Amino acid sequence: MSPYPSQITRESIVAQARAMIEAEGADSLSLHKLAAALGVKTPSLYNHVRSKAEVLQAVNAITAADLTAALEASARSTAGSPRDQLLALMRAYRAFVRENPAMYLLAFATSDPDLMPDEATAQALALPLQALMAELVGGERSLEALRGGWALMHGFALLEISGQFRRGGDLDLAFERACAAYLDGWAR
Repeated sequence: MSPYPSQITRESIVAQARAMIEAEGADSLSLHKLAAALGVKTPSLYNHVRSKAEVLQAVNAITAADLTAALEASARSTAGSPRDQLLALMRAYRAFVRENPAMYLLAFATSDPDLMPDEATAQALALPLQALMAELVGGERSLEALRGGWALMHGFALLEISGQFRRGGDLDLAFERACAAYLDGWAR
């Protein structure tokens, strides 16, 4: 530690936490390790954050916002039928999870209600997908279709990043076919 600790901010703390989680996973993060990585003593962090849980909440908020942005970018760049747009969004969702496995697990595979994205964030993520589902299947069935589609995307991606698909085969093709079959089933 230098006699003049580096200047830290809440944003730099959260950015360093994200980098450490990406490299080592969320379970290995501690405020002590985080402070050391930032070149300060642990008590210095408390000038900016109250707890490790607050840091994790901030990391999860960024992850949810990044996922929302990835889906919105996919929606803006995809023309065609609601089915085509939903398939593109499903691909974008899976790509995000594959590119950010530790962040995704922390934000969306937790049972800790304090770490889950808040209601407004969850709605920002879900409502555009539900609107497309409504175009495909009708408004009255859109919520249940959305929930099933979400379970398909989340479940597939979670199994994939945790290495549970062990029997070989083309996972890209499997994902494409599963998503297409799901959407086609609802469209009938």
